[in-house]
Amino acid sequence: MRKSTSILLPMVVSFLLWASGTSLAEPLELWLYYPTNFQPKESISKLEPIWRRAAKAGYTKVLLTDSKFAKLGDLGGMEKQYFGNVEKAKKLAGELKLELVPAMFDIGYSNNLLWHDPNLAEGLPVKDSLFVVKNGEARLVADPPVNFGKPTWADDVVKISDGVATLEDFKENGRINYKLKVSPFRCYHVSAWIKTQEFSGDPHISVLAGKQSLQHQNLGVKRTQDWTEHHVVFNSLENSEVNVYLGVWGGGKGKLQWKNWEIEEVGLLNVLRRPGTPCVVKGYVEGKDYEPIVDPLMGSKPWKGEFTSWHEPPVIKTKLADGTQLRVSWYHPAIIYDGQVSVCPSEPATMGLLADQAKRVKEAFGAKAYMMSHDEIRTWNWDEACMKRNMDAGEILADNVRQCAKLLEGSRVYVWSDMFDPFHNAHGDYYLVRGDFKGSWQGLDPSVTIMNWNFGKRDESLKFFADRGHKQVIAGYYDAPVGQVKKWLEAAKKVKGVEGVMYTTWKGNYRDVEEFGRIVREGSN
Repeated sequence: MRKSTSILLPMVVSFLLWASGTSLAEPLELWLYYPTNFQPKESISKLEPIWRRAAKAGYTKVLLTDSKFAKLGDLGGMEKQYFGNVEKAKKLAGELKLELVPAMFDIGYSNNLLWHDPNLAEGLPVKDSLFVVKNGEARLVADPPVNFGKPTWADDVVKISDGVATLEDFKENGRINYKLKVSPFRCYHVSAWIKTQEFSGDPHISVLAGKQSLQHQNLGVKRTQDWTEHHVVFNSLENSEVNVYLGVWGGGKGKLQWKNWEIEEVGLLNVLRRPGTPCVVKGYVEGKDYEPIVDPLMGSKPWKGEFTSWHEPPVIKTKLADGTQLRVSWYHPAIIYDGQVSVCPSEPATMGLLADQAKRVKEAFGAKAYMMSHDEIRTWNWDEACMKRNMDAGEILADNVRQCAKLLEGSRVYVWSDMFDPFHNAHGDYYLVRGDFKGSWQGLDPSVTIMNWNFGKRDESLKFFADRGHKQVIAGYYDAPVGQVKKWLEAAKKVKGVEGVMYTTWKGNYRDVEEFGRIVREGSN
């Protein structure tokens, strides 16, 4: 017997709404991103009021990060206090019905992991740099010589007098440019003295070769400072010509001055010593013709795993005759922005550290789920350990994340979206990466849940991962106006599998926790 239209119509409408993805099947879970340090006594008293507020506002999960998660076997006598605080946090979370999801595997921002061995940093190659022996020491000789001299050009707002470049209250770009000849795969150091007075812009030393930026370090210039020397280091990679810019893009208020800017080729700075980064003096034997090469300041200032962009590099001690020319090849890490250094994924010791971290974090928390911190991997696939694999960047990343997920078998696994998203960072021409990250997503089993933070291309990104069968959690807020999450919620209604939304602050700003939760609840009903 045929059912009446009045009965069928609501069923059809409900099915069409579900099929078209115009509504969310279930209310979205609320997540709180919370970085901490469990070592200080006050860590629990600091987190407790925030967690209580979040629980009251309907949050049910906490993504927990701590730099010590990479160092749990090396807490320096603070084990009792540290793990005591971990137990207190777990007890509080249980009381508040908050599930803790610890993060691990520092692939990308690897300084915490490199605490164990700074030599595991991904290395950029220096090839056949020239050293000349004199008085028992071999020092680098620039090949070819390089210096700044007269600028190739400068923006009109830059006033240069008596060797001082001055910019004041300007709205356009204010830069000095030099087009320089360099040798491929060499290491160069640029320094400049900078003075500011209530200056609002962002001074940079940028190095471009074609469209590629070879230098990504921030200078750390203060709004007001007396004359201070600043340093950056870059590798020329395949290039024989570079454009060096000293200046500001987009204008600035106040006063900015530059003086004594210099460039030099340098040798053996932050030289990496491990099997995958051989340091070779062509035609000679280490330990026989010259003393072992080591940079004692590599990855050790101000503490292990941190790298200074510039310090005086070591010389080569030798008994070879004066005037002997040496050709030296070696590797050094790239420093990105404010100190970020990436680990080499292909050195066997790296996987050993990741396995140890997984074991220790799981023992400490006994959690149901864990987060993999693969994120913004900006140096990759340059050293011998990587090159010998004959794999593209995406293949290496797919292999690494596959191994990391295996270390977490039996638990639910989450990962940041960007390095597996073709609409975000999973592509070619990415920072100082050799090759293309395309295909990195092949390393992700559909059971891995994606923490998606690609707000700029949220529709495309959410659909890409949904079509691959992944569940997703939206990483929202990002210290933007709290109402911005509404755009995420609208995008989430177009796909299946979005389970939650996370309040994600990088500035420790938790003032909008309640309002953010309210908007998510109302928008997902």
